[in-house]
Amino acid sequence: MDAQSSPFPSLDPDARGRAGALVAGYERAGYRRLTPAVLQPAEPFLDLSGEDIRMRMYTTTAPDGSECCLRPDLTIPVSRDYLASPDAGKAQGYCCLGPVFRHRDNGPAEFLQAGVESFGRTDKAAADAEMLALGLEATAHYGVTAPVIQIGDVALFAALIAALDLPPAWKRRLIKDFNRKSNLAQDLDRLVIGSNGNQPDYRGVLAALSGADPKGAHALVTDLLSIAGINAVGGRSVAEIAERFLEQSALGASSKLPREQRAMIERFLSISGDPDSAAAQLRALASDAGFTVTPALDLFESRTGFLAARGVDVSRIRFSTAFSRGFDYYSGLVFELTDPAAPDAGPLVAGGRYDDLLTRLGAPAPIPAVGLAVWVERFAAGDRT
Repeated sequence: MDAQSSPFPSLDPDARGRAGALVAGYERAGYRRLTPAVLQPAEPFLDLSGEDIRMRMYTTTAPDGSECCLRPDLTIPVSRDYLASPDAGKAQGYCCLGPVFRHRDNGPAEFLQAGVESFGRTDKAAADAEMLALGLEATAHYGVTAPVIQIGDVALFAALIAALDLPPAWKRRLIKDFNRKSNLAQDLDRLVIGSNGNQPDYRGVLAALSGADPKGAHALVTDLLSIAGINAVGGRSVAEIAERFLEQSALGASSKLPREQRAMIERFLSISGDPDSAAAQLRALASDAGFTVTPALDLFESRTGFLAARGVDVSRIRFSTAFSRGFDYYSGLVFELTDPAAPDAGPLVAGGRYDDLLTRLGAPAPIPAVGLAVWVERFAAGDRT
């Protein structure tokens, strides 16, 4: 196939061949090859991906009025195909190679990614370690033998917030905003200051919603937005805007966060180092604060052990409790592998655990899931071999 007829004309034949060889290796490792549709329903991405992806999607409206998009990533399309298959709920792994589409200021909107997704494995620590090891195999495949390994763990932050004495609405908000650092900082400021500071101009509407029946309040806000002719704002549907109004009402009615609890959150977010030293710091924090994050921390330490068993030098891993990836669906391990020779070029491989995504896509029961994405064109731009 020549460059003109190739579906990836920006890549030379050698780069296309190396990408194919990488995914063939995933197939040999037991991951079934999958080719999800390029055109996808927009709603799952708008609801579940996060603000950054939402604002860079390419959307269109079908003749029946439904909103569609060019897939901005591979995780949700593969997850949807898995749920529609006879294997749904069973342990099954998939790999894929194909274009994704996002607006980018510094690159083409269409770019090639490889992906690996693992569903249904209950041995989460081992599955996490395998996924990170597969990512390291990808960097080695392209000649980057010692990438920078950055990891975090959303489950640890969620465990901390669950242990704090906070209203449920604030717990949900803090966990949701963990991937958006400026929002998280604003949340903490607002909790410490309380709700008597600067209020939005629509505070009367929020006050009216406070304590109202949730279904009735949701219907009221949806009707008001529809009457005003508002269909969507910033990629959000009318239903999602209504949910935000109700959330703001609940947050405004909540009490202040004691300064010592904010200090505890900030101490947690300052923990970093290799996984073993970070685990010691986390256990010290939990002991000093008098609460437990044991299940999440046990999984974290077990994962470190599985990585060491796979031959990964865990002393090279940079762990930070504040590290996240900007996708709302991550619920545990998150990681990025970058080229030390080009630290600002973006991750070469990235991924993490997303146990909550499948139920949000319609699964009747939770299904463990973890995956990774390989930025093929970034490798091709700086191939070491």
